[in-house]
Amino acid sequence: MTIRTILVFLPDAASARAAMPPAEALARRHGAHLIGLHLMESLVVYPELAMHVPAPAFTDFSASQKKEAEAVEAVFRRITAVEDFVTEWRLIRTETATAADRLLESARAADLVIAAQPPKDARGARERCERLIRDSGRPVLVVPRDGWDKPIGQTALLGWSNTREATRAAHDAFALLKAGAAVHILSVATGSTEAPDYRDSLATASELAQAFDRHGHRAETVTRATRDNSVTEVLTREAFERGADLIVTGALGHSAFYDFVVGAVTRELLETATLPVLFSK
Repeated sequence: MTIRTILVFLPDAASARAAMPPAEALARRHGAHLIGLHLMESLVVYPELAMHVPAPAFTDFSASQKKEAEAVEAVFRRITAVEDFVTEWRLIRTETATAADRLLESARAADLVIAAQPPKDARGARERCERLIRDSGRPVLVVPRDGWDKPIGQTALLGWSNTREATRAAHDAFALLKAGAAVHILSVATGSTEAPDYRDSLATASELAQAFDRHGHRAETVTRATRDNSVTEVLTREAFERGADLIVTGALGHSAFYDFVVGAVTRELLETATLPVLFSK
């Protein structure tokens, strides 16, 4: 798959500085149309409280929103100024919709969505990122909040399970992999390694490795069992030890129980990952 449209979400200047270099590099590699999206939110005031909000509060809020938008646009234009691929600065006022709703509207036409890791302890930003992953229907590449200036797609760690989400993630990853990339397909047993579901997952992982090989990549299957460590810890440790520049994983879930398990991995990676993570739902 060739990526032709990339949407990079830029909620603030710090996020822009983190997300733009990887977005620029991927747009250059694919000759893609790169859209930088910033949302200007409206000040939401409930009717019963409106009479208690002084007029200057609205003015000050609008001024701060405008100042932030200008700072973000400056980062976007500075980083893309010398590029010859098509760029688009998209500034959207949320009006009566939520920021998440407007974000989803723009994301659905993109081949790939890129966002910076939410700031630590920023619950609203984390929930918005989770909703982007859950509801956009698009693969979402989340890059470290401190930035990432290395190439993406030469060595990937794929967190594998016999699920629709992991399958989607595996096939979405093809677009990000460089020619001849090393792909480590990791299956993690959190219970018995003789469980039928786990054994079936290993068989599918082996077949998936062959599919990657047919595309010219170098794939191998890896198995790990854990009882004391979380799946997230196993994923990140394996990625570090194998020199991965990308983690690929299915995100959230299609049932309450599955979401409790895999959703926990998604949230932990959003909080702690130190390299880019491709989430697919």
